[in-house]
Amino acid sequence: MDLADLQTASDYSKLLGIEALSLGDGVAEARLPMADQVRNRALNMHGGAIFSLLDITMGLACSSSHGFDRRSATLECKINYIRPVTEGEVICKARVVHAGSRTLVVEADVLQGDKLVAKGQGTFAQL
Repeated sequence: MDLADLQTASDYSKLLGIEALSLGDGVAEARLPMADQVRNRALNMHGGAIFSLLDITMGLACSSSHGFDRRSATLECKINYIRPVTEGEVICKARVVHAGSRTLVVEADVLQGDKLVAKGQGTFAQL
């Protein structure tokens, strides 16, 4: 699937520097490089930026499941932070684990190389 043909990037995701890498059949992958605008006061990647990457990638997984002609909205989302990110980039891999008629449940991992940075789960409403 050609990502250039899809509306995969909001102004918010562009502001953070999030880039969709792959989409299809209820899965999505996106990356977030380290940049000054995503650092916290300790100069690590801000937890809010990591959470945004997770939420956006899970939303893209929903869209790849129910189609980009429909919308979805986050009903709830939980994240566990495992390790800090000081440089480089992180990749989020999200997958729909349940696609019901009104809601979807999605799991996601945020990785730096082969190291787990964060793990999350969310429930999304189909609009």
